[in-house]
Amino acid sequence: MKKILPLMCFVCIFSFYNVLNAQNDKKSSPINDYSERPLNNTDTIPDFDSKVNKLMITGTIYENDGKTPAKDVILYICQPDEDGNYELKKDSKRKRYVYHRAWIKTDADGRYTFYTFMPGANRYVKELKQIQRIIKVPGQPEKELNSFFFNDDPLIPDLTLACRAQVVQSILKLEKKDGMYVANRDIRLEKGVPNLQ
Repeated sequence: MKKILPLMCFVCIFSFYNVLNAQNDKKSSPINDYSERPLNNTDTIPDFDSKVNKLMITGTIYENDGKTPAKDVILYICQPDEDGNYELKKDSKRKRYVYHRAWIKTDADGRYTFYTFMPGANRYVKELKQIQRIIKVPGQPEKELNSFFFNDDPLIPDLTLACRAQVVQSILKLEKKDGMYVANRDIRLEKGVPNLQ
């Protein structure tokens, strides 16, 4: 049994790396997979209605001055399920994708909202609960941002100081409102490059 656990960990990490590597390929980046539908500044992750720990993530994307709302910015998120597993599916072209995903496109107010659920941490790999993000600013290539992390994650105290400083930049502070977790997180763009403040 002791030999199986490290092997399973390796397989999970290798599989997840391959999915992310394929998604980061310019031709197959998941941020470009929304083309069959128009985007607005609100989107809902699949299975949201059936999940117990519902979560709303909202905020404003600002230009580099930190005051002017950024228009026409696309923000993509994907996440594991409550058990920390990434559910993979195939589209009509047999391309694999993470099932729990969503996109927004800001309008003139720069606001965005995602309706999703609390992700879990994979029990075979000691990692933080997280929601991955990719952003696309008009006229710029897409960029992978630090994941959204959660302030109540029990693994945060175990991180090194350097890792903790990185995590804090994109941490979600959760509040419970009307039976749903709510987190507000703004994003400021630095000369077209996102700066997580």
